[in-house]
Amino acid sequence: MAAMTTYFVSRHPGALHWMQQHGPAFDRHVPHLDPAQVQPGDTVIGTLPVNLAAQVCAHGAAYWHLALQMPAEWRGQELTAEQLGAAQAHLQQFHIQPSMKGHQA
Repeated sequence: MAAMTTYFVSRHPGALHWMQQHGPAFDRHVPHLDPAQVQPGDTVIGTLPVNLAAQVCAHGAAYWHLALQMPAEWRGQELTAEQLGAAQAHLQQFHIQPSMKGHQA
């Protein structure tokens, strides 16, 4: 049986620094995740778009979201680990699955 892997997905240096200080240990840091590489029992931590997080969950992996209470004026900026702390950064687990009532627009 293959070892379970914990991925931290972020292209932001401040988020990586925050995780190294406050988050659980992770095996692989990647700036982008190919959901096809995720195996059952893996853990993915990051701020994935909901469709990618759903794919992670469909592969039998756990998805933990790096959640923030970010002021609007900080959007679009690179945040430091200290700013993430001020924005009440925390990890929250989600299980996401698509609705069976898919709608094509």
